[in-house]
Amino acid sequence: MRNLSVRQLEEIETLYKENFAFLCLVSFQITKDREAAKDIVQDFFIYFWNKHQSTNINLSFKAYGAKAVKNLSLQYVEKIKRMDVEKNHLSIPEYEEIINLEKKDDSKIAAVLKLLESLPEARRNIFISHVVNDLSYSEIAETYNISINTVKTQMKRSYAFIREKTNGNILLLLIIMLFNKS
Repeated sequence: MRNLSVRQLEEIETLYKENFAFLCLVSFQITKDREAAKDIVQDFFIYFWNKHQSTNINLSFKAYGAKAVKNLSLQYVEKIKRMDVEKNHLSIPEYEEIINLEKKDDSKIAAVLKLLESLPEARRNIFISHVVNDLSYSEIAETYNISINTVKTQMKRSYAFIREKTNGNILLLLIIMLFNKS
């Protein structure tokens, strides 16, 4: 319990019981949200509990607590305002736009699958094992009973083939690389 003596724990408990309602009112005046006010006051007491040893209160605890809770409440209100502003700046695509994006993604996936089908079977299996199934080169070598250098060579040839067929289209290459992330 943070190396506090029984007497110190009793003092903090007494301060909590005597000041909780008052500090909640201080916070509520600013936040206009009862639950947020309670959370802020509880956070203040947790902070006070943790820093009790090093906290030097020049005024009464009530004045100290009211000032601290007021500042925490103002920070909370500012945070809520920032979140509202950020939320208002987000644009939500219309239903038709979502469908068009899905169609574009479907065509890209189809192109990726067609490209992968054009790889020789053994090379395709090694490539898919690494990119889609996220197997390491050594795991692939063990699975197919081949050397790690063969896996490296086949992966190198796969990427070269894909670059050649996509004419350096980085977007398509990225889709292939991210294929395993979905």
